[in-house]
Amino acid sequence: MKVKKYKGNTMPEVMQLVRKELGADAVILNSKEMYEGGFLGLFKKKKIEVVAAIDPTPVKPTKQKDTRNHIDTRNVYKQDEVLSEIREMKRWIQQTSKPEHDLPIIFQELLSVLINQEVDKEIADELIEQIMKRHENEKESDLSIEKLKKEIQFEIKHRLANKGSFGGSFDNQVIHLVGPTGVGKTTTIAKLAADCVLNQNKRVAFITTDTFRIAAIEQLKTYAKILDVPIEVAYNLDDYRKAKDKFKEYDYIFVDTAGRNFRDEKYVHELNTIIDMKEKVDSYLVLSLTSRTVDMDNIYQQFKNVPIKQLIFTKQDETSIYGPLLNLSDKYNLGIAYITNGQEVPDDIERISLEEIAMLIVGD
Repeated sequence: MKVKKYKGNTMPEVMQLVRKELGADAVILNSKEMYEGGFLGLFKKKKIEVVAAIDPTPVKPTKQKDTRNHIDTRNVYKQDEVLSEIREMKRWIQQTSKPEHDLPIIFQELLSVLINQEVDKEIADELIEQIMKRHENEKESDLSIEKLKKEIQFEIKHRLANKGSFGGSFDNQVIHLVGPTGVGKTTTIAKLAADCVLNQNKRVAFITTDTFRIAAIEQLKTYAKILDVPIEVAYNLDDYRKAKDKFKEYDYIFVDTAGRNFRDEKYVHELNTIIDMKEKVDSYLVLSLTSRTVDMDNIYQQFKNVPIKQLIFTKQDETSIYGPLLNLSDKYNLGIAYITNGQEVPDDIERISLEEIAMLIVGD
């Protein structure tokens, strides 16, 4: 009997190799997925391995006078012998074959935590690799998932520590909030302004450039009335500059920009015709945690030419997935200022820290 191993990227690819070399009568003894390359079980490429066999001396049919009553016992014996040999070979392969390059179970569990939180696969692999290196001389039985989670939290904080500042603080008088429609920019501005007025005793003013939606203007006017702060509507760059000059004695000027389809390349260009991005301002890109990561990436690309100071994430109360906090901060070297978790003004907003990001992703 001829037995041989075949490897390929897919099962059809491997089966084609088997048929080409052994023919259509080949018998598959065993098949499994395996991974090759990589380091410490990471960054591997998936392969399919098949063990196939064929009898090199197939039985030739003999002429029989009466096929109904005559059986060639020699052929039956030969076939039984071959089948017995195949079964024995298959049993041996199953007993001796073990998955190669699998992560230890406890690290698989840890990796699953990150992947389920939609942490980018490359980032997740690198975090697990760092933890595995630290424990490469220890037995798996000596490790606990609780301890490893704490170490992952530390690695996340260390990874983000040089990406930018975390926790909101205003460096300039003028604060812009930009981002697509539906992420909650207007409500977020109201929360920030309310905190300044009620908790810090600051004088604030509003400018809105969201002239595309009457409801947005009315919403901000309502907040302005409640907080007893002035508001101006800017339809163009001249209006914007006049409003800024009017409020020059105030501590902070919060600017609500129009929310548009983030796929529209004209959006950022229109922003530049209405608000002045060149002067000293704090610009925050507002993103919703309920959005897909790929959409958040696309949104950032539309605003990459805007001098974004930090990110603000909204709608924490509507999701349990927090991987994007790590993904976007890591990828674009941007810190995160605030995270919002409801509609209450000014309560449902908080300055976010590295510790909280790590805890949200990995769990307490």
